[in-house]
Amino acid sequence: MASQQPSLAILVREPDGFTVWPGPPYPPGSSPPQRLPKTACSATSFSSDGSRLLATVASASATVYDCSSLSVIRSFDLPGLTSAALSPTGSYLQTFQKSSSPQVKNVTVWHVDTATALYQHYQKNLSKANWPMVQFSADESVACRMATNEMQFFDTNDFTKGIVYKVRLPGIAALQLASAPGSHVAGFVPEAKGVPASVQIFSCDKDAQNQVVARRSFFRCSTVQFHWNKGSTGLLIVSQADVDKTNQSYYGETKLHYLTTDRAFEGIVPLKKEGPVHDVQWSSSGSEFAVVYGFMPAKATIFNKKCNPLHELGEGPYNTIRWNPKGRFIVIAGFGNLPGDMAFWDYSEKKLIQKAKAEWSVISEWSPDGRHFMTATTAPRLQIDNRIKIFDHTGSLQFIKEFEKLYQVDWKPESPERFVDIAELTISLNGLKIEETKKQGQGSKSAQTSSKAPVNVAAKPAGAYRPPQSKHTAALQDKLFGGLAPTGGEMSKTALRNKKRREKQKEKKAGEGSSADDS
Repeated sequence: MASQQPSLAILVREPDGFTVWPGPPYPPGSSPPQRLPKTACSATSFSSDGSRLLATVASASATVYDCSSLSVIRSFDLPGLTSAALSPTGSYLQTFQKSSSPQVKNVTVWHVDTATALYQHYQKNLSKANWPMVQFSADESVACRMATNEMQFFDTNDFTKGIVYKVRLPGIAALQLASAPGSHVAGFVPEAKGVPASVQIFSCDKDAQNQVVARRSFFRCSTVQFHWNKGSTGLLIVSQADVDKTNQSYYGETKLHYLTTDRAFEGIVPLKKEGPVHDVQWSSSGSEFAVVYGFMPAKATIFNKKCNPLHELGEGPYNTIRWNPKGRFIVIAGFGNLPGDMAFWDYSEKKLIQKAKAEWSVISEWSPDGRHFMTATTAPRLQIDNRIKIFDHTGSLQFIKEFEKLYQVDWKPESPERFVDIAELTISLNGLKIEETKKQGQGSKSAQTSSKAPVNVAAKPAGAYRPPQSKHTAALQDKLFGGLAPTGGEMSKTALRNKKRREKQKEKKAGEGSSADDS
């Protein structure tokens, strides 16, 4: 069974182009081999099933690769290209090109294998809310798009038919199709003229298209984030207002709502701490979800599908949660403007395995087999200290590679069911020793100086800058603090002399005090 497992792969994009690495582990002291020579591009992305890879050159072209052989399937010359996206299985390609007038249709849905334009449409602006223009279910059996005051559906067997049916929703500003399966679609209508904002769920069945399956209304909301579970039975909604009228947060106000397609629950998720909702994620089974929320130190809680709390993961400087695709392990972390603390949990045992650190991380994700956790510091968010770190599922650092500049790094998607269970490779957690955070931070240095170090360092990080006057630091501390500043070693001569002088003064004062008492 192990021989039938797919191989892992990592996409890496730098200023001079992108390449693909085989997955870990890597030989100690060496950089990962490149499966594909570096190819110039401005953006790259995988299809959701990992079968195909898209690379685009701004204002010029889009190229689709087969991920198994990394050979070119089709290349499209597209002048004025601004953005492109693959459908979940890579059968279709959507492209957005600059347009000079509404008469020129600038959005096209292509059939990749035949390079045929199946559907074209004019779209004035490009934003996260309306791109990709056409949303597909995971198996590409359902496809829909958002239009003015309505949701429009296509026949995926024949896009040339155009729009085959519509769902009317006045004021719609965002849409999210459930993907696995594509049975339902959710639409968001912002508040206007005293009417509260609302999220409504509709069935994708043509016969029941105008019937509202579930609905939730709320005030103080300008944007939303949708999170469908596997099975398309539950929808988590993070509502956000630009201004917090309670004046508790500079970044606005967020709330977490929950809707089920069977109407068993329609309401707000009962969080035990005030503050923003930092992150939320469903388990791979779709039966539980985890939330990081509250003012710092934030709290992390796992809920079941009935919105009942199951387990608390504690508090800390956290704003990110990543659930292992095999369902057993969870990482809660504090990235972005937080110090990078990570806590690795074994959810099946309800116990903390280990704590680690990945400072300045911008990207973090589990590998599809659930045995590796990767973090990365990328540009343009951070222009220095760009690096990739890979940990195993227990939080032990396994690999580091430094970059002059790194733009993107992604695991090639694979179905977790194609990999054996982690339990077959997991050692007894009782024998694990939690290392100090300081030790984790020194892993890259020790790996270069000791051949016995377990961490594979692919490139030596630049040394810390030391100003010319640093050699006078000890003397300056003695002058400023009178020899009291901690040096971490033996006292200097000046500090020792000052200490003896203070001791003599204390003895002298004590002697004067005793003589005064005798008199």
